[in-house]
Amino acid sequence: MSQPDPGERNFGPQPLAALLEHSGLSHHDLVEISPEQLNHKQVQRAAQGRRLTLKMMQKLARTINFALWGRLTNEERENFTEYFPKHLFNYSKGYHSGAEDPNADLIGGIGERKVRRDFLTEIGKD
Repeated sequence: MSQPDPGERNFGPQPLAALLEHSGLSHHDLVEISPEQLNHKQVQRAAQGRRLTLKMMQKLARTINFALWGRLTNEERENFTEYFPKHLFNYSKGYHSGAEDPNADLIGGIGERKVRRDFLTEIGKD
């Protein structure tokens, strides 16, 4: 797949949407855990492929990492690879369409788990 035209504003469903589906996380899960005041409309636009600023892509990547990290056991955390915008958006610099998700086996269906209480306390959401 070639890189999208930089003048485009909409790029269709993003890898972010596939990641949310695979993990079982919802847009609400991201909004709820976000330390950066993320809202539902921002998550929806990101997943649908609306062009975002680098700052917003980074905010979403941090939030995805928080949402997943907070549900992992200590042993699983040792094998977790952090997500960056290049993993979540097909128009981000460094995106590679053939790249495999390094956490695919680790995060499948993780949205069914509750966020760990110690993690919620650590980020001040308890």
